[in-house]
Amino acid sequence: MIQLRKLFTPVEAMDAEKAREFLASRPEGTFTLLDVRQPGEYEAEHIPGAILIPLPQLNDRYQELDPEKPTLVHCAIGGRSRVAAQLLSGQGFQEVYNLAGGIKAFKGQKATGPRELNLEMIRGDESPAEVVVLAYSMEKGLQTFYETVAAKTTDADLAGLCRQLAHIEELHEEKLAGLYRQLEPSGKDLPALMAEREPALMEGGFKPQEFLQQNAAWTKSLPEMLELAMMLETQALDLYLRFAAKLDHPQAKEVLFTLAQEEKAHLARLAELWEEKAGKAGSS
Repeated sequence: MIQLRKLFTPVEAMDAEKAREFLASRPEGTFTLLDVRQPGEYEAEHIPGAILIPLPQLNDRYQELDPEKPTLVHCAIGGRSRVAAQLLSGQGFQEVYNLAGGIKAFKGQKATGPRELNLEMIRGDESPAEVVVLAYSMEKGLQTFYETVAAKTTDADLAGLCRQLAHIEELHEEKLAGLYRQLEPSGKDLPALMAEREPALMEGGFKPQEFLQQNAAWTKSLPEMLELAMMLETQALDLYLRFAAKLDHPQAKEVLFTLAQEEKAHLARLAELWEEKAGKAGSS
């Protein structure tokens, strides 16, 4: 039953800077990021990991959310999300925040660009084993991408970082291969299975070398290469969070949340390098 008194109690607003801190400081799976815009708005641009429940559907679907988790609600400019946050508060959600200014005020990571392409490979009803295969393929593609960038760049810092990230993606592949063995104990080993398929594909079905060729303009300078890497890490983060939200298999969900958390760390390191290099460029 709706707690009517709470509907008239303003929920706490959170500006963009605090929202970024909120998302960065909490482990994946321990909070809810809710987007109450319309599907077309969400597909055009959204914050990675955001759950879409359009405001007109929220009263019928709020049971899909966990009222015990801190919940950050946003829309385009903050109006719809304010009333949505109050609705959730009235339904017993204990910690609800409204993103003031909405996504237009949010300057952090966004799932844009070729995101629509990477979703073409996803049906939406994948089994846990199928999710692991898709994740493994994506990790393999990212590893190849980083190895290629490390070989191409003349910047020692970027090359070193890319080698580190490539190694981490390789460790991710090992985690996923171990999980796959548990999910499919009588099936083929995951690396052997993937070896029978096309060469490693990145999100959207791009082969890493083709992707680099198609984005050659983005690999000619350090800032552009960093932006391309951040785009890919954001896509990986978004995809893991989407899968984790859909799966009921506890162990698979835990692995995906772990990988998503590590992708966050990758993004943070790439951003640090970007700021460091930008500072040097500005002082030269």
